[in-house]
Amino acid sequence: MQELRATTKPRVKPLSEPKQFMPQDYVAHTGVDPFDPQKLTQVLRRDSAQSATNVSLIAPEMARRKEPLEAYPLDAMKMVGSLNKSGAPTALINVDKLLYQVRAGNYLGQNYGKITAITETNIQLREIVQDSSGDWIERMVTLELQEGSGEKK
Repeated sequence: MQELRATTKPRVKPLSEPKQFMPQDYVAHTGVDPFDPQKLTQVLRRDSAQSATNVSLIAPEMARRKEPLEAYPLDAMKMVGSLNKSGAPTALINVDKLLYQVRAGNYLGQNYGKITAITETNIQLREIVQDSSGDWIERMVTLELQEGSGEKK
């Protein structure tokens, strides 16, 4: 081992020379003026139009009557089964030791969650929540089937 160490020489690639820095003069008249009042007006119009559409997301949700399962947060709900009732997929949800049947179009949770699809293993919801800037946005949430949730005594 010592003989091998003595005869082996490390191979190190030499570093390439650094590129030469060439300073350039600042030329303001060729660039875009960041303080152009016309550009600022366009941005403000776009932002106000976007906030108007965000308000329109939540307005219809406030006008309708709340369903019973909207009083509970999603993490308090468990999907325990699914079935086809009259040809429509129906999910079984356990909340506070009570069993509820829900279909697409029903509302769940405290974030205006509307059921968009039901499969054998999950429920897909469209929620309307506020982001960090206070704007209303849509987000998709999935409630998974809870296997083995039955308690044995």
